[in-house]
Amino acid sequence: MEGTTRIAIIGGTGKVGRYLAKKAVENGYRVRMLVRNPDKVAFRDEKIEIISGDAQNLPSIRTLLEGCSIVINTLGQPVKALPIYSSVTQAILTTMKEYGIKRYIGVTGASLSLKTDKKSFINTIGAKAFEILFPKMMKDKRKELDLLINSDIDWTLVRLPFVGEGQETGIIKEHLTDMPGRNISNADISRFLISQVNEKKYIKKTPFISN
Repeated sequence: MEGTTRIAIIGGTGKVGRYLAKKAVENGYRVRMLVRNPDKVAFRDEKIEIISGDAQNLPSIRTLLEGCSIVINTLGQPVKALPIYSSVTQAILTTMKEYGIKRYIGVTGASLSLKTDKKSFINTIGAKAFEILFPKMMKDKRKELDLLINSDIDWTLVRLPFVGEGQETGIIKEHLTDMPGRNISNADISRFLISQVNEKKYIKKTPFISN
C-alpha cells in the first residue's frame, strides 16, 4: 500500500528530482531523501525524511535504502564533470541486493543509444555528437545501463530530452525506440517517475519521454 511504502530518492534537490519528493507524498508515499546540503530541500513534509550524505559514500547509501521498497535515482552532474553515474548505481544495486529491494527507477539522457533504437536522423546525429563531445560521460552511462541489464532487479531507466523548469503540462509522450519530442518539464518527469512505481510496462526497459 502507498501509505506504508517508503521511496528512497537520490538526486532529489537537482533539476530533475526537484519535484520528486512532493509528487511522491501527493501520491501517498513516504520518502527518504539523500542530499549533500539539506538547506537546498525546498519542500518539507512529515512524510519526508532527509538524510545528509553523499551518493558516492556507501554508508550513506546503506542508511538511505534501509527500510525502503523502491529506489528512484535522479542523480545529475555537469556534462564536463568526472562521471560517477556507474559507481553510484553499482553501490545502489549492491545495497538493494543486501536489503532485498527489487524496484529501481532511474534517469539518463536521450543520447544513450541501444541497438534496438530507431532514432530519427536528427536524434541520431545528436546522439553521435554527445559521443564525440563527452566520451567519458557516455562511456559511464553505457556502463550504468550494463550494470542494470546484468542485475536481477526490476529496473526502468528513463531517457530524457532537454529538461526545462516548469509545472506539469499534463502531456507526456512515451516511446521505446526514439525520442518523441525535444523538451520536457522537470515537474512532468517527476510525475512520470512516480507513476512507474507500480507500473510493469517498462520493467527492464529504457523508454524515452517528452512533452
